[in-house]
Amino acid sequence: MQPIIRAHDLSKRYRLGRDESYHTLRESIARSVGAPARMARAILSGASPAGAGRAPERHVWALRDVSFDVMPGEVLGLIGRNGAGKSTLLKVLSRITEPTAGRVEIYGRVGSLLEVGTGFHLELSGRENIFLSGAILGMTRAEIQRKFDEIVAFAEVEKFVDTPVKHYSSGMHVRLGFSVAAHLEPEILLVDEVLAVGDAAFQKKCLGKMGDVARAGRTIIFVSHNMAAIESLCSSCLLINAGRLEARGEPAQIAMRYLAAELRGAGGARSLADHPGRRGDSVPAMTSIRLFCEGPQPSGVVRMGAPLRATVEFRAPHPIRPVLGLNLRTAEGASLFGVSNRWTNEGIDAPRISHGTITCAFDSLPLMPGTYQLDVYLGDFGDPSRDLDVIRDAISFEVIPADLLGTGILPNSGSGPIFWTARWINGSAA
Repeated sequence: MQPIIRAHDLSKRYRLGRDESYHTLRESIARSVGAPARMARAILSGASPAGAGRAPERHVWALRDVSFDVMPGEVLGLIGRNGAGKSTLLKVLSRITEPTAGRVEIYGRVGSLLEVGTGFHLELSGRENIFLSGAILGMTRAEIQRKFDEIVAFAEVEKFVDTPVKHYSSGMHVRLGFSVAAHLEPEILLVDEVLAVGDAAFQKKCLGKMGDVARAGRTIIFVSHNMAAIESLCSSCLLINAGRLEARGEPAQIAMRYLAAELRGAGGARSLADHPGRRGDSVPAMTSIRLFCEGPQPSGVVRMGAPLRATVEFRAPHPIRPVLGLNLRTAEGASLFGVSNRWTNEGIDAPRISHGTITCAFDSLPLMPGTYQLDVYLGDFGDPSRDLDVIRDAISFEVIPADLLGTGILPNSGSGPIFWTARWINGSAA
């Protein structure tokens, strides 16, 4: 099968600053006539001719040597930090701007939603812009007319469809722009982060529509900072960093790589030997703590709902049957919950040891995205009256979004830091 999009070494360069100055025709003629005399005076006086000392032009590469293929029916996510080059790449793909180097091959009609109102003529009404957009896509008036009512209903602009779009709010622009792009059936749909302008209900509606478009076999390139939406909708993902293609792969893995780098949470290990949070009456027995998420290396970044293991290394002054307690708190210090193997008697019959490790494992961490702290307590089953070593804020970690529900929609963060699932049962009225 032939790719529907082929990008070959795409590069785009922009010049920083503006040196141009504008003159009337009379001024230009006068400057030209006087130029030889000015140059002669400059040479005789030993000064540099005008313009010789001008600073060199400065440029920035928004894209540099980006190559990839997109297959028909593929939903490709595009992620990266602000200014990485994502929007520039979509503008090149949509033919809004030409690349400085490289080329792109596109085999199909392209519908784009890159900025609020992109492609709209502000003096025309919503109705006229719908027909104009369809004509640009190569559709006949009859084809557009068949979709017209559906477009207007989805955009929720029935009352304003004959109003010039210059009077629309930003939300109305986005709703109509997305509706036109999604319903006029282009083979390729390019969608930028512009959906973030809409309200939560509209975003949910758009994600559902993009899912329908994808299931219909059309190709989508989707730029978003909503990692749950990327995981839900996309079959593959590109990571753009400083204008270059850094990685391509399965959306969850690429999102994890991106967020781990952004949050600087790749460490996931900390020495406890001289930790400032150790309680004053503690015996300094705990020497280190490491966090493991979904790989063999310590990590300070955990996906929502993913497993988490906390391994504490200790060296006690005498042999013990180790007890490990963890108290989990928000970044603001609010305690969420605590766990301890003292409550379950796991390890109560284990042989006594003076040094080793003990691990607490969560099969699925029920936390919303955010930063969290762990307090750790090391005790001895042989002495239930006290903890041997206590350290507050032993280590912190970051929870990042994940598409746990398969909808691309995150629970409302205002509902609290704990995420929990439930079952819903509908019944008929008595």
